[in-house]
Amino acid sequence: MENTPARLTGGPLSAREVGIRSYVVRSGRMTDGQKDALNRLYPAYGVPWEPGRMLDSTALFGADAPFVVEIGFGMGLATAAIAEALPGTSFLGLEVHAPGVGKLLSEIEARGLANLRVCRHDAVEVVGSMLAPGSVDGFHVFFPDPWPKKRHHKRRIMNPDFIRLMAERLKPGGYIYYVTDWEEYAEWTLDALGAEPLLRNQYGRWAERESWRPVTKFEERAVNDGRAVRELKFVRV
Repeated sequence: MENTPARLTGGPLSAREVGIRSYVVRSGRMTDGQKDALNRLYPAYGVPWEPGRMLDSTALFGADAPFVVEIGFGMGLATAAIAEALPGTSFLGLEVHAPGVGKLLSEIEARGLANLRVCRHDAVEVVGSMLAPGSVDGFHVFFPDPWPKKRHHKRRIMNPDFIRLMAERLKPGGYIYYVTDWEEYAEWTLDALGAEPLLRNQYGRWAERESWRPVTKFEERAVNDGRAVRELKFVRV
């Protein structure tokens, strides 16, 4: 799909208007436990895709708390650990792949997490169509697909249009926290975030890992393979 300019207004935006989807469809088998969790727990902890209905985090969680959105949580183990470590923050995880959604739902139940909800839909569309400008305290984008081949760079989620969309949804002082183990993608994103006038780098260059962000097995493997893990944290001015 070719990139197209985003219509940068406060109204709902489609994935096509932003220019990309935040995923490609991948096949994957679900375990019986994941299937059960998806069917049984999504009605309780899932947020339905309703374009144009702006989410009210206070109403959704029953608490007036900082509201953080994770873009693509994979299997969700780190997401659950962060929500458990920060009980005073409300989290919404966005992911399309059923096995990961089912797994995170089972973690929500097992850990008794009252501050975490899940939306199984494309993150670009949810951010554009269900999050009001100035309504989000933070975005987490951890280890997104790097699309390493140059001809695929247009598919990267951290493109200027989506960065602008996230920046507009942030409250003043809100943040975008990005982590990758792909050096070239880190440099790419550093440039893209740095070019957004609504944002400023909280650090001189690379950020430090937040104490509440767990080091996953995936991350440990990257380090063991000799890949540096780069972190960026930009805040809304």
